[in-house]
Amino acid sequence: MDATELKSKTPDQLKDQLVALKKEAFNLRFQQATGQLESTARMRTVRRDVARVKTILNQKAADAAASN
Repeated sequence: MDATELKSKTPDQLKDQLVALKKEAFNLRFQQATGQLESTARMRTVRRDVARVKTILNQKAADAAASN
């Protein structure tokens, strides 16, 4: 997932994506706890994607506040 890709989405789409990423992170943590996790690198990428989405959401909120 690329930041430029995220900037073109609406805040609602970003929030939906954030929920999906958090669900995936939960499932990955659960798999790790039960010893079923095959790709530990996926946890890192999901965590970073969550951070990217949150950053873009905060930037959009700051831009909206500044324009009002």
